[in-house]
Amino acid sequence: MKYGEEAIKKAELEVWDNPYPERDYRIEVSFPEFTCLCPRSGYPDFATLRINYIPDRHIVELKSLKLYLNSYRDQYISHEGATNKIYNDLHEILKPRFIEVVGDFNVRGNVKTVIRVTSNQNSES
Repeated sequence: MKYGEEAIKKAELEVWDNPYPERDYRIEVSFPEFTCLCPRSGYPDFATLRINYIPDRHIVELKSLKLYLNSYRDQYISHEGATNKIYNDLHEILKPRFIEVVGDFNVRGNVKTVIRVTSNQNSES
């Protein structure tokens, strides 16, 4: 197993203390090379994953996020399942004031899918 594969296999989301917990500010992370596998066909699905959040006490450590998201590349999971699981995992570990996770999946079979999971607080369109 190569060192990158080993790091992805051991991936766990890590948090850091928010350096400005008294302030509302938005963190936007884009992950343009997200991949997972279709649970029905096994074909790869490709997406740009966008994470937008207003932190409370914690922020996500970016290398751990990268490795965590890369761990999906060998998982058989639907677009809806992947986007909602990522939302749940981030919401649970960060407990942010607001969070939105968008899975913008590439066209496959002439179908374009965008999955958007948003917390109710401070919701913006």
